[in-house]
Amino acid sequence: MSDFSEYRYKGALALVKLHEMHLQSFYETWKEAKRLNIKLPNSDDPYYKSLDTLLYHLLRSARGYMIWMCEKLGLEDPQINETPPAEIIEEKAVEQLAHLFERWKLPLANVEPELFEDKAYKSNWSVEYCIDAMLEHAVMHPIRHEFQIKNLLNK
Repeated sequence: MSDFSEYRYKGALALVKLHEMHLQSFYETWKEAKRLNIKLPNSDDPYYKSLDTLLYHLLRSARGYMIWMCEKLGLEDPQINETPPAEIIEEKAVEQLAHLFERWKLPLANVEPELFEDKAYKSNWSVEYCIDAMLEHAVMHPIRHEFQIKNLLNK
């Protein structure tokens, strides 16, 4: 189902496509920052220690969002591969991105529209989200980090 035509809820369709688009855009910006040897500001956040840990964080989160949604909706495990560790993420990123994009297309296609907003579930970080809100969060995550990197690139 590479054309997405079978989605019952077109809102999910739009958010899955937007997630792919913005994760890819983040990756392109990340590559430019890597090429220019941009350093991230000091932070206590373990995922903000380097560009590699940041990329790992983004790809791992993308995996986690879909697994969480499938679990909460009672869907099958989406079979998304573990994210390669930060030490090798640069060399495995293209492969992992392609895998994420392919695996993200499948699980939500046949979910009834009302199930995206009918109740909230506790996230892995203890904030409650309905499925639609988690999809929106997943879309905004790479946008936020790309914004951070672009600000560093513009300095």
